[in-house]
Amino acid sequence: MVNTRSVFVTGTSTGIGRSIAVDLAAAGLQVFGSVRSTADGQALVQATPIGALALIPVMMDVRDVDSVRAAAAQVNALLPDGALWGLVNNAGISVAAPLEYIPLDAFETQLDVNLTGVLRCVQAFLPLLKPSRGRIVNISSMSGRVAFPTIGAYSTSKFALEGFSDALRLELKVHGMDVCVIQPGSIATPIWERSRARAAELMKAIPAQGKQEYRKMISQALETTQANGADAAAPQLCADAVRHALTAKRPRTRYVVGKDARQILFLRRWLLSDRMLDWLTLRSLGLQ
Repeated sequence: MVNTRSVFVTGTSTGIGRSIAVDLAAAGLQVFGSVRSTADGQALVQATPIGALALIPVMMDVRDVDSVRAAAAQVNALLPDGALWGLVNNAGISVAAPLEYIPLDAFETQLDVNLTGVLRCVQAFLPLLKPSRGRIVNISSMSGRVAFPTIGAYSTSKFALEGFSDALRLELKVHGMDVCVIQPGSIATPIWERSRARAAELMKAIPAQGKQEYRKMISQALETTQANGADAAAPQLCADAVRHALTAKRPRTRYVVGKDARQILFLRRWLLSDRMLDWLTLRSLGLQ
């Protein structure tokens, strides 16, 4: 391998992760991308931009600590100088169900992928990042600052990721390293369809009383999700933010991505109390 800056990106099979990997490769970085199937790995290789170094697929599951450690060892063996420049924690899922009735194993899976999975990657890859004083970029969400009904588990994972990232940024400052957070709004990715399919499966496990109590809220939330998916921004916006976080001399600690995220987070920070935001959120769902 040539001596160039290298970056490891999790969850590059589709969506935001794939866009990030392709964009960074086009920018001249060597990109390793985690995938969970041979077919996804082949597709990643085929997505390599003309004239760029090949995107290198690495089989990994963020839920499996042995898998994560093996991936780190594989990347280490391929690095020309034993130093990794960037780690982009993108892999994630969305679990939707009212918190009163969500199956505990589904809630735990949400946190395991979106939060503990990030910690597994950070612990495994930090020894490769420290020699270069590299950077960590965590893909959060506007739902990590503003919670929405029926996706409480997802919001919980992203709120926690925000706090995790703040603490990690402080801890790694003494090593001369940066930790950045990307906060996308609605982005056009397959997560919308997967989330709806997963929600439909979870609804089967909710008792009849729960379905009755939350029927309107769930229906309105699904309609809103579908509308957001249709009007969502391109994943390239996230890729642009990640590239800046990894290449700028002084990266920002947080990048808000998408018009809806900018509007909602501005209102949340400067104008709206908790009660006012609650009212507006429920009104937007036809529940107020």
